[in-house]
Amino acid sequence: MKETAQILKEKGLKVTPQRIAVYNMLLNTTEHPNAETIYKALEPTNPTMSLATVYKTLDYFKQLGLVQELNVGEGSSRYDAVVKCHPHTVCVQCGKVQDLYLDELTEIHKKVEDELDFQVNCEQLILYGVCGNCRRKNKEG
Repeated sequence: MKETAQILKEKGLKVTPQRIAVYNMLLNTTEHPNAETIYKALEPTNPTMSLATVYKTLDYFKQLGLVQELNVGEGSSRYDAVVKCHPHTVCVQCGKVQDLYLDELTEIHKKVEDELDFQVNCEQLILYGVCGNCRRKNKEG
């Protein structure tokens, strides 16, 4: 895998410690964090980084195709470094967002393109429900 600095350079971005930290965090998590979560996680090791820097960095990354932005119905967007279109599940109780890799869902646009006469570039399918952990907690309580 390419070094983060090299990826940023290839996208025409100036390589800064803050950008490296934000991108590495997104590459190494499946949590789909929002900007505030990223900021809080990185603040201890990047004390000079501001929340505004995190937002600007995420915006650059989104524009350059390094991350995808997910709006799961909360007040702020979540971010995913997996930019290939794929569906997600969202737990309506705990807010956990997870990747969902099912070929039937990932390829759904191919089934409707001809019928709709519409070329789909990417879709964001989000399934809302209650995750296994929350269901088990509900049964216990």
